[in-house]
Amino acid sequence: MTHLFAAPSSAGTPAAIGAGSLVSVTLALLVVLAAIFALTWLARRLRTFGMGANGALKVLATLPLGAKERAVLLKVGGTEILVGVAPGRVNTLHVLEQPVALEDGIARPTPATFAALLKRSIGK
Repeated sequence: MTHLFAAPSSAGTPAAIGAGSLVSVTLALLVVLAAIFALTWLARRLRTFGMGANGALKVLATLPLGAKERAVLLKVGGTEILVGVAPGRVNTLHVLEQPVALEDGIARPTPATFAALLKRSIGK
């Protein structure tokens, strides 16, 4: 007599992991990593695309002061403003009467590199 809810008498053997499956997993991982890097590059390009010279607000320089705090020099119209930026807060520190002379004469924000972000996150 056969039981309706009994386990099968012979269990199937699991498939052996071979070189073909290892190659397919590696290729899938590489495709996912390439997609992440491509989307990151695209996001950076699109973020800086709208920051032309005709904008009324420009970030001239940034200076990290702590793990999450930084000082940012902004140019709003013809006025330069130094602001302090912390999580959840932005405070005006000083409104400059004379423009600040930058070292190379080109106004650009200082981007944070991956290495700097990693060092900051691990506390070094």
